Amino acid sequence: MASAQFHYQLGVIGGCGHVGLPLALLVASKGKSTLIYDINSQAVGSVRAGRMPFEEDGAAALLERDLAAGTLSCTDDPSELARCQILILIVGTPVDEHLNPSFDAIPRALEKCLPFLSDEQIIILRSTVYPGTSAKVRDWLRERGLETSVAFCPERVAQGHSLREFSELPQIVSAFDERGLEAAKELFGCLTTDLVEMQPMEAELAKLITNAWRYIQFATVNQFYMIAEKNGLDFDRILEGSKHNYPRLASIPAPGFAAGPCLFKDTMQLAAFSQNQFFIGHSAMLVNEGLPAFVVEQLEKKTPLAGKTVGVIGMGFKAETDDPRSSLSYKVKKILNMKARRVLTTDPFVKDSTLVPLEQVLLEADALIIGTPHKQYRGLKGKLRPGVVFMDIWNILG
Repeated sequence: MASAQFHYQLGVIGGCGHVGLPLALLVASKGKSTLIYDINSQAVGSVRAGRMPFEEDGAAALLERDLAAGTLSCTDDPSELARCQILILIVGTPVDEHLNPSFDAIPRALEKCLPFLSDEQIIILRSTVYPGTSAKVRDWLRERGLETSVAFCPERVAQGHSLREFSELPQIVSAFDERGLEAAKELFGCLTTDLVEMQPMEAELAKLITNAWRYIQFATVNQFYMIAEKNGLDFDRILEGSKHNYPRLASIPAPGFAAGPCLFKDTMQLAAFSQNQFFIGHSAMLVNEGLPAFVVEQLEKKTPLAGKTVGVIGMGFKAETDDPRSSLSYKVKKILNMKARRVLTTDPFVKDSTLVPLEQVLLEADALIIGTPHKQYRGLKGKLRPGVVFMDIWNILG
């Protein structure tokens, strides 16, 4: 139970989103009284009613159980935060139009909460931040007369699979004082016994390295794909043949659009932290962000696009998600808008008023690009009309 001073053991600020909500659900499922606070009143209403505002494996059932057990509450009233012993802040440092990190979002979020914070609370930063941000938050609070302990404990789970991976992956914990560190260890210790202690800036850099490494891996294989494709070679055969019973290539991913709200952004934050000396990160950006144009160019070699209807199948940033943030499928669409007569887009999960049913795309499109490899698209090749050409970087059509 929370101490007598506090009604809730945990409050999650920005807790109705992809990072905060799965964490809140899991902590509440462990019997810890948990409050979700979010300024999105519509999402708050959805969670209160037992409806997940986005797709997440296993989350709908867990939400129902937590609400029934009375361990989970949800509000858009920031005054309720005063009743929380530990506060997790789900606000990161995005990159601005110059690809530099912006600290503005965190103070904006904290300003609304400031009247309801106290010295006895613990604030844990959870989203990816620029190295030094945790110290900056601690100093920001000190300047306003608060001695609140500050910790940084980054999330490192895959969106859509958070509930499973929380118990499978180690949790990095860091703080500026022993009180904050012990609180973080106790909180995350209910989810996993594998805790890794670091200093706050070490933990901040570790999270950036994690995402940048993944982004660079995708860029490397995407570069290989473009080399093979330009020379008329079947990259899927090359990749499978290279990996066959060869352990040194076992971890190489397949090619595809590397997108979403984290990988590109965090690679650019690491570039900024290195005073723009992170050359391999910049190169990865050029490869991954240039892939949509390359795919359209290769499609155009198969058939002239002027006067044609082109379909983009799949608009989420990755398979089996309803999240379109930073999806390169939308970049493909923008490029096609300049080249084709009409562009049709479809996705079974994404909520977008411009999308049309898959059946319409298959009926009307003269050419197709697979944007997102949702499982339901497997076997789609047999449904294509005769003469329809396509680009399938994911090889989901087989």
